[in-house]
Amino acid sequence: MTEYTSSLLRLLSERGYIHQMTDASALDALAAKQIVPGYIGFDPTAPSLHVGSMVQIMLLRRLQQAGHKPIVLMGGGTGKIGDPSFKDEARKLLTDELITQNVASIKTVFERFLTFGDGPTDAVMLDNAEWLDRLEYIPFLREVGQHFSVNR
Repeated sequence: MTEYTSSLLRLLSERGYIHQMTDASALDALAAKQIVPGYIGFDPTAPSLHVGSMVQIMLLRRLQQAGHKPIVLMGGGTGKIGDPSFKDEARKLLTDELITQNVASIKTVFERFLTFGDGPTDAVMLDNAEWLDRLEYIPFLREVGQHFSVNR
């Protein structure tokens, strides 16, 4: 087991979160001297997350417990496109209203594990719809993209 100097990597290592990483010594040194932000993205395609998201949620919690800043990135923009991966048919496209409701519902899940606020280590929740909607390419992808598949 590698000995880390930062409380973040020590905690993650002790909890079994680390298998491999690139340039562990640089991350360890950075995390030992300053607040490091970390983000994980989630698609709001349902009003709650499935159990497969638990490891990622707990990783964000451990990040905050070690004095760093978790960022929850909701895919409100990318969730409008649909994801036909490994399916015979495209996922039903969700309305903007339903995606907004799902984001609000999912945030209540994160509030059980993270402290949100304006402090340096408080979690923040961002939604990529905030910047992707302004690019106005989501409607194009919804219309044209449905005719293409990355699986073909």
